Amino acid sequence: MRAELIPKIKALCARAGLGEPDTGAAPPVPRPPLRRRPQPRVDVVAIGVSTGGPNALARLLPALPGTLPVPVLIVQHMPPMFTRILAERLDAASALRVVEAADGDVPEPGGAWIAPGGRHMIVEQVDGRYEIRTNEDPPEHSCRPAVDPLFRSVVRCYGPHVLAVVLTGMGSDGSDGARDVYEAGGQVLVQDEGSSVVWGMPGSVARAGYADAIVPIEEMHGEILARLSIGRGAPAVGGASR
Repeated sequence: MRAELIPKIKALCARAGLGEPDTGAAPPVPRPPLRRRPQPRVDVVAIGVSTGGPNALARLLPALPGTLPVPVLIVQHMPPMFTRILAERLDAASALRVVEAADGDVPEPGGAWIAPGGRHMIVEQVDGRYEIRTNEDPPEHSCRPAVDPLFRSVVRCYGPHVLAVVLTGMGSDGSDGARDVYEAGGQVLVQDEGSSVVWGMPGSVARAGYADAIVPIEEMHGEILARLSIGRGAPAVGGASR
């Protein structure tokens, strides 16, 4: 099914301007050059992903150490129930503790929280600490959970100390939030076109000029760890046991 569907999805997205162009189609819009900017200390990693996301996350999260010095917050476009199953599978394969997020969870180093299907996930400051909140506010980009609400909320809480990561996905969810991260002085990474199932979400961010780096999925963990090392000791590479 994968072998049959993925080429069809890419072909359809190409016709909509979201992926690789078909032979004979107009050339893709040139990407703006990446700009070198100051890299502040990172205090949270926020990830947005859609089509092809479970496989991308299965390659990324197990490559991160359980000693990661910051929390990881993830929005994967999925309906209810499936996000819990995804969290359980990623938790079993990762040194990080991976859970489906719930109201009142405190994002802490060494853990990853996945937005529950059907609910947006945001971060709020409560009594001097950060807590996760989920809600049923209207869908954004026809999605709930959506990436933009998460990105907006981490900018409000962490300011420039945000590392936003936009992985494979159809559409443009995450682009507005990536702009907020970028303009606040945070950092934005996007998955490259070659390793993406659909280069819609990451491509939208890259074309808008908000990406600090465009990275293949197999190199994304190294790029994240390198940026986490700025302002603190470098975390060990690889999945240390919990």
